[in-house]
Amino acid sequence: MLFDQISADIKDAMKARDQVRLDTLRNIKKVFLEAKTAPGANDTLEDATAVKLLQKLAKQGKESAAIYTQQNRPDLAENELAQVAVIEAYLPKALSAEEIEKIVKEIIAQTGASSMKDMGKVMGLASKQMAGQAEGGTISAIVKKLLA
Repeated sequence: MLFDQISADIKDAMKARDQVRLDTLRNIKKVFLEAKTAPGANDTLEDATAVKLLQKLAKQGKESAAIYTQQNRPDLAENELAQVAVIEAYLPKALSAEEIEKIVKEIIAQTGASSMKDMGKVMGLASKQMAGQAEGGTISAIVKKLLA
């Protein structure tokens, strides 16, 4: 499980005195613990949920880095991007646009989708099938292109 992996990696980062990695992993663990103790979570954290949380953290880090860059604070932007790199190491490998398009074409064939009216059905299946491997906006753009 990702939660256990993060906990073990915190110890390794402490031993290696890798402060950026240690701070990032502690933040991830904090977010994971909050998710585990949330109402209805039953003190469990599924890997699929953990991946979504990691994606959210990575996206937030990239957005923060962009803001820091706009405000001429490259030191802070660099720190955010270093943390994003640590987070992304735990995410599944991202699919290329060609791979996403191939999967979407298969889903369209399976569902018999033929127009934009079927976009919701296709998006639901595609998002579920490619969870953690592709961003929703990218999937949506490809679905729109293929159904148009």
